[in-house]
Order: sequence, then structure tokens, then C-alpha cells
Amino acid sequence: MAKKKTIRTIPQERTPIPVQDASLRVQNFSEVALGYGKEDALLEAERCLLCPDPACVKSCPVAIDIDRFIEKITEKDFRSSYDILTDANLLPAICGRVCPQEDQCEAVCPVGDTLEPVAIGRLERWVGDLALAEGWTSSPHIEPNGFRVAIVGSGPAGIACAADMAKAGCEVTVYEALHATGGVLRYGIPEFRLPNSVIDAEMESLTRLGVKIECNTLVGRLFTLEQMLDEMGFHAVFIGSGAGYPSFMGIPGESLHGVLSANELLTRCNLMRAGEFPKYDTPLDLGARVAVIGAGNTAMDAMRVSLRSGAEKVHCVYRRTRDESPAREEEIGHAEEEGVEFHWLTAPVEILADAEGNVSAMRCIRMELGEPDDSGRRRPIPIERSEYDFEIDTVVYAIGTNANPVIGQTSKLALNKWGYLEADEDLATSMAGVFAGGDIVTGAATVILAMGAGRKAARSMQVYLGIRDSESVYAPEHIGNEGKLFGIEIGERNFSRVRVQ
Repeated sequence: MAKKKTIRTIPQERTPIPVQDASLRVQNFSEVALGYGKEDALLEAERCLLCPDPACVKSCPVAIDIDRFIEKITEKDFRSSYDILTDANLLPAICGRVCPQEDQCEAVCPVGDTLEPVAIGRLERWVGDLALAEGWTSSPHIEPNGFRVAIVGSGPAGIACAADMAKAGCEVTVYEALHATGGVLRYGIPEFRLPNSVIDAEMESLTRLGVKIECNTLVGRLFTLEQMLDEMGFHAVFIGSGAGYPSFMGIPGESLHGVLSANELLTRCNLMRAGEFPKYDTPLDLGARVAVIGAGNTAMDAMRVSLRSGAEKVHCVYRRTRDESPAREEEIGHAEEEGVEFHWLTAPVEILADAEGNVSAMRCIRMELGEPDDSGRRRPIPIERSEYDFEIDTVVYAIGTNANPVIGQTSKLALNKWGYLEADEDLATSMAGVFAGGDIVTGAATVILAMGAGRKAARSMQVYLGIRDSESVYAPEHIGNEGKLFGIEIGERNFSRVRVQ
């Protein structure tokens, strides 16, 4: 029997991940973090204590069996590790790169009480990348049940829901408004953080389950939800259309030439290949000086894309301090290494124009922090007579997004006061047979939270359709709770056993 691990017996240092040198990577769109090698992964996996009641699993929105997949790495049974991962998460190579593990599974790792926590995300990425390199697949036997299900949006929530419904035996069709799949994974995250080749490879896992994907299809314009449930013959619909409608501040000068949203900037570069203009017919005239308003992950992406797209100087303007920034620490660090200039405790009050109506400068005011607001962060307060101007050619807004409005405008679904879809605790909307999850319900959140919502909605859809879920029926908390009828568990009602001769 293997000796039980303790804090003192595991490797004390977190295994570093190799990265491109900052002076080189700022000139290309190749991936910054290069990933673990086999020996790195084996060394880091040894740091897992294999807790008997792992808190990391409970903190994962899709409930990956984290300790088991890491244990299989230590045993060098890498294929089993991948199978365990994909039982809960169809996209390990993606989530290992972009999920904020430091705020979820790694945040509750007991190793982190004394040392740095186990690098769960880096191990997940390594297993996912190994699977792609080896051509591994995880395609269970699927027994068709005759139900037809539609998914609106091919982002993380839609992908997760589609996978679970396909595994349950449904005929699944995904409708994507853009010309390429992946949703925010594709248009919102630069290739230096998430290569398109990884998205393409992981999306193949979905099609191997029999899922059909229809791109260039904007639900609500080509056809409505009501038509999907009626004329098109779908038995249930899941909406995961995201929240990509940009927010602005309403200050003077926002209509000037040279003001755009981070979503527009990133979509032009990530999806429409503006960085390769004129090979691709997508112009992106940023000028020499770019200011990005905001300090979340999207802001970091926008600033780093701007540097790689020819900007000579990129500024981050944020009304709070570095400590309050919602971006991942790694992303802030990479932006600093690449030369972004940060203006903390600074808020824009006006965008100034030249004689031709182009952005020429931004007027800002310095801030100080007061008492915490509803978000739990200290409220920024303007300092009187502290305004100053600095010259700028382009202003990019990265201060949040709103619900994509088309579905709400073209259906009778109930919306909340912010324009997001109303959904109950089971993610059912006000229209029978229609479910929703991810950013279109909660507002902008993380990839893994959206995937968790997609999986939760899939469970609710299966209940709605009367599809037998053996995991639910035979879960310990369900067995015997309602007694038996004629010797059969009540949870088995409405199902008949048929003997085939």
C-alpha cells in the first residue's frame, strides 16, 4: 500500500509552466503559456494529497473528479485520466487554459494553506493536450430515444448542454449565429491564450457524439423559438446565446471615430483575422496610442491584442487599484511584462476630438477608494480638481457586457429588468420546453460556470422530456425515499422493461 502523502512529503514548490519571452511574444499571436511536459505533469501531480473528501470537486462547477484524474496521472495511466475528465467536461484542453482555477478548485486546495495549491488547471490542460495529440476520443454508446433538441449558441453553455443531451440519446442540432463555432471561446479569447486549433479539435468531440451544427444561423431572425417548437418539430430548446452586447459609460465623445468596444476589437482580430490585413479584408486602424477602459480579463486581452496589432503604447485606465481588478493575476502579470502602462485609480470623464472628429485625447480624473459597495469592493470616489488629459488615438471599452437582445425581442420569453432571460432554479424559462443558461441568464461569467449551467439545464430538459437518468434514479439520496409500488422503486415509475427476442 502506498504511503499516505502529507504536506511535508510532497514536492514543496509548484511546478512552473514555461512561457514565451515577453519581448518575443508581443510580436506574435502564438500561445504565451507553453504547457507542461510529461515530467512536469508527473511532478506536479505528486503534490496532490488525494484527500478523502476533496473540496476541489465541490468547488468545480461541472464537478470534475479532480483527485481521481490526478491520481491516474501519478499512476501514468493517462488515458484513464482523460476518461475521468471527459465524464464531466468535454473541453479539458480549453478549460485548462482559460478557467479561473485559482478562484475555484485551487482556491480550496488544502495544500494552498501552507504552500502554493496544486496546479489543477495546468494538469487538466496537459491531459487535454495529450488526448488531442494522441487522437483519443471518449464516445459512449448512445441509444436513440426519438427526441429532437435544439441548442441556440455554440459557446460553453451550449456545448455542454448539447453533449449531455446527445449522450442521453437525443437528436441534437446546434444553431450558431457566426460563421465559426465556439461562441465567446472563438471571438472573445485571443489565440495567444486559446489557439483556434484547440477549439476546432475539442469541437470535433461534439460532432463525434452525433451533434449537428448549423453556422450562420441567427435564431430570432431566420425563425423564432415558437417556430422551432411547432413547425420545426423540436421537443425542447436550450438558449445559450451569451451576453456580448457591449456597455459604455455615457460620457461625452463616445461617438467619435476611434471609440470601440473590446468585443468589436477582439472579434475583428480573433474571428475575422484583422491582424493579417490586407490578406483578410478586415481593417483595424488602431493608431499608435490605445487606451483600454477596464481591468478584467477582456480588458487584458484587448490591451495585449492591441500591442500585437501595431500599437506603440497601450494604457489601462481603471477606477480602482490593482488589488480590486477582476482579471486573473497571471493575465495582469503578462500584460505588465509586455509593456502595458496601468493608470490605477483613474476614471475617464470625456473623450476629446481633433478637427476631423477623430479621437485625439482622453480627459481623466483621479480617484480614491471609499467604503465597499454592493460588489464588496471599495467604492471609487473622484478627487476634486484632479483632472488631466493625455493624448490617445483609440479608446476601447471593456467595462462589461449586456444580454444579446435578439431572442428577447423576437419571442415571448420573460426578461428581467436588465434584459437577461428569466429562468427558475431548474433553468426553465417562461415558455414550456425552453431552457436557458450561461451569460444570457446570469450576465458575463466564466467559461466553466457557463458549462455548469449547460449541464444543469440538460438534466432539467431530460426530466421535462421524461428521459430516464440512471444516475439520478440510483443516486443514494434518491433510493428508497419514496418507497416502492408493487416492489418497484417509485423513481422507476413510467418506465417499462421490454424483453427483445
